Amino acid sequence: MAPTAPGRPEEPTAQPERNRHAAHPRPRPTRADGELLALADRVLQPGFHGTTAPDWIRRRLAGGLGSVLLFGPNIRDRAQTAALTAALRAENPDVLIAVDEEGGDITRLETVTGSSYPGNLALGTVDDPELTAAVATSIGGELRAVGIGLDYAPDADVNSNPDNPVIGVRSFGADPTLVARHTAAWVRGLHDAGVAACAKHFPGHGDTDTDSHLDLPTVAMDADRIAELALPPFRAALAAGARAVMTAHLLIPAYDADRPATVSPRVITQLLREELGFDGLIVSDAIEMQAVRARYGLVGAAVRALSAGVDLICLGDRSGDTEFAELRAAVADAVVRGELREERLAEAAARTTAFATWQRALAGSVPAPSPDRALGLAAARRALRISADDPAALPLQTPAVLVEFGVPGTVVQGDAPWGLGPALTALMPGTVRTTLPALAPFDPAQADRILAEAADRPLVLAVRDAHRRPAVRDWLRVLLARRPDAITVELGVPHPGPGGAVRIDTHGAARVCGQAAAEALAGRTLPGV
Repeated sequence: MAPTAPGRPEEPTAQPERNRHAAHPRPRPTRADGELLALADRVLQPGFHGTTAPDWIRRRLAGGLGSVLLFGPNIRDRAQTAALTAALRAENPDVLIAVDEEGGDITRLETVTGSSYPGNLALGTVDDPELTAAVATSIGGELRAVGIGLDYAPDADVNSNPDNPVIGVRSFGADPTLVARHTAAWVRGLHDAGVAACAKHFPGHGDTDTDSHLDLPTVAMDADRIAELALPPFRAALAAGARAVMTAHLLIPAYDADRPATVSPRVITQLLREELGFDGLIVSDAIEMQAVRARYGLVGAAVRALSAGVDLICLGDRSGDTEFAELRAAVADAVVRGELREERLAEAAARTTAFATWQRALAGSVPAPSPDRALGLAAARRALRISADDPAALPLQTPAVLVEFGVPGTVVQGDAPWGLGPALTALMPGTVRTTLPALAPFDPAQADRILAEAADRPLVLAVRDAHRRPAVRDWLRVLLARRPDAITVELGVPHPGPGGAVRIDTHGAARVCGQAAAEALAGRTLPGV
């Protein structure tokens, strides 16, 4: 989940929605209207700009808004985040404060520095569920210390499509049984910290080749294959005690050929509620995402999701008070017009309130754990996989020439730093860093310069998801042909292509994953975490 990409124009489908409301003005407000607006306050979860709570959020919380969602730009450091959540609770002591903190490539608490914990693929590679649970507990300790009660994690998707542009290392792996056991461990570990888990993205975003932040993906599997491949981790999450599930903005013709999962009663009510027996909180992925907003508009997507059975509508952080007020009024309008049953809205509001009450009770039932960032680095070290044609190639004996192939971050990753450079230069002063622009096409002259610079030095090539990037594969093919003794470090999903004399797979681009790889190259550890 992430805010709508900056600079994206308003979708054409949203304007007729506003015109339709203008053509049919609401009747004079009544007591019932006020009650409907109060219900709407409990089923909408906005984000906001800035590192302090804006006046409109404070006012909404004091008036009954039940939850807010924090993003990376809201968070500068631990002290500031704790002050922010305290200010939110000063307006509404029962507010549910949520965040996406998966660890690994997806971090909000450590957007500035990169995560102190490896992500799911690294943990799945180690395949020690107790380690996974311990990492989740430590992340939960980080969240609880700054006043956050709901984490939109773990990612329970089975990454069955290696070309998936938005899941990848966020998944524990491609084996549903492995993903299921680690999803359950993550849920248990987070709950042990008193923070609520939310399994996502139901019914599974792993078999896609489209980012739902940008467009609507289609899952072509039949229902039997979905049940076999995608659903086991969600069943495991529920069995482990998960009380929240986030929906995916996917078109799944096996269930509903016309409506994306988030707005499909067949997926939300029949599959998740009735077939899987889930009676907890159903949360939408960000309703601003183009997979649904481009089709229905913001209001249309939100009302359809609520009608389908979603209880809490997540918004991004690019909307302000005006758009929130319009959406709040539109939810009440939908009841007045008969597009949304009042009973359904009341049910969603009650379930959201009950979930917040449960989360507070959960936190009150367990002591707050102390975060253990050393555990995160230890886990990243265990996740390294090193294959070497020349065992004597490591550790490096002299400072290297390091080439880092820049890649554009996804909307959900944001601008969190990644790479080997800081750790390797700290361990081996004199290392020369070259960073190629994101998706830079192969340039023979630049290749010649790199090879000349590395003539008497080790050459290290750091890539991220090289299998999905033709330009990066071109660079690797040429450089490795001329320097077969080079070392390749893959910080994304491991690729089947060439790796040089040594290949290091980190299974993630978190700060600790880069540090673990740098330590393997240098043959010594970097003090601190």
